[in-house]
Amino acid sequence: MQLTDETVQKICVGFYKWYCCKEQVDTFGIAVGQDCRISSPRIAAAAMAAFCACGCMVFDCGLATTPSMFMSIVENEPVQTALEITASHHPFDRNGLKFFTSGGGLEGADVSAILELAYDAEVPAGTNNAPVMLPFMNDYAALLRRQIVDGVQNGDRPLAGLHIVVDAGNGVGGFYADQVLAPLGADVSGSQFLEPDGMFPNHIPNPENKGAIDAASKMVLDSSADLGLIFDTDVDRMGCIGATGQEINRNTLVALAAAIVLEDHPGTTVVTDSLTSDGLRTFIEQDLRGKQLRYRRGYKNVIDKSIELNKSGVDSALAIETSGHAALKDNYFLDDGAYLATKIVIKAAKLRREGQTIEDLTADLHRPAESVEIRVPILLEDFHDYGEDVMTQLAAFAAGHENWSVEPENYEGVRINIPGGWFLLRLSVHDPILPLNIENDVAGTAAKVADEIAQFLTRFDKLDLSGFKK
Repeated sequence: MQLTDETVQKICVGFYKWYCCKEQVDTFGIAVGQDCRISSPRIAAAAMAAFCACGCMVFDCGLATTPSMFMSIVENEPVQTALEITASHHPFDRNGLKFFTSGGGLEGADVSAILELAYDAEVPAGTNNAPVMLPFMNDYAALLRRQIVDGVQNGDRPLAGLHIVVDAGNGVGGFYADQVLAPLGADVSGSQFLEPDGMFPNHIPNPENKGAIDAASKMVLDSSADLGLIFDTDVDRMGCIGATGQEINRNTLVALAAAIVLEDHPGTTVVTDSLTSDGLRTFIEQDLRGKQLRYRRGYKNVIDKSIELNKSGVDSALAIETSGHAALKDNYFLDDGAYLATKIVIKAAKLRREGQTIEDLTADLHRPAESVEIRVPILLEDFHDYGEDVMTQLAAFAAGHENWSVEPENYEGVRINIPGGWFLLRLSVHDPILPLNIENDVAGTAAKVADEIAQFLTRFDKLDLSGFKK
């Protein structure tokens, strides 16, 4: 879909009609923020004009993080809804609209209903309203600073003596260095790519991207920092770099977050996505004395599952994906990279007083010798049933294999236990792709397992197996 001004305004009118019907109101306040990509100012202007025309009280937050837009609802009584213009880590020429209500982000059914209302929507003619400036990022940074002061309990400059560097990837995360860390005494010299630039000229602002990780690791080593933080474009995700330049990401980031959360929530259930390692489960359940529920990919899936567990009487204080999305019960189950960074910074400051580092928390986490991902395209437009059939047949094949066994506790795709590790074949929700992930403790095993899987998949003539040859 092309986000022309007309399309944007129709969607906004659709949201207006949907929310008014849902809440039985005639008008409401909406905060509008935007990331720094080049199309965001135009889209934000079109959105605000539409809401003004509908009679809403519109608050222009300018450059803002996605999580801060939800917090604008929590912290400001006149604001009942919020909109962030963002495409997260996607290329500079993409963009999107992310709406919030007091209940959080929208469900799929809500989005469908809004788009139906938007289809033949017309923007009301004329308005006497005009957007009101609301520099909420200043208030949001103050909230994070207060959390650090209260959490560390070491005066008004609790980060003095800590050298923490930030790589914002030219997204909107640069505020964390200048408005959160530095005022509390942290040395942020050596931080990089803090200035918003919608062309993202230095590297993709994505904590999963190898180029981003390599750049952040170099930043930490070059500046001799104690800790490095990486944010994606709109700061709903983050990653870490330790003082040695070692990335704290994926399974290690999950382990770190779990170690921190379990101190305040002993025995809690940590909901993760399907790609977590067996070593992580051992770490959470045996070392930390918590529980892990390995669920489906998708940050909304793990968050919804964690909320569901709490409603059923099972304490679940953390929902986290290996992608860097983390939502804490203590923070409205909002996936907020800056909030997780704040929890990590608090812990780092406390550990420093004890002569320890953040890496010490995950020292006992077992890391696999190999971790491989191969993406298998499906050469069909209507791919879902075909992909499901591939996975069904693979499960049957694995059940009869001498050295393989199907993992019974699995919520996505087919996960197979193999000597020294596992592999998972799943179906992408939106794209005609079967991602294959293989982990093993014995170097060289992954290639052999991949060869055997590729041989099995040759029976399916609508699969592109070229990824196995790389």
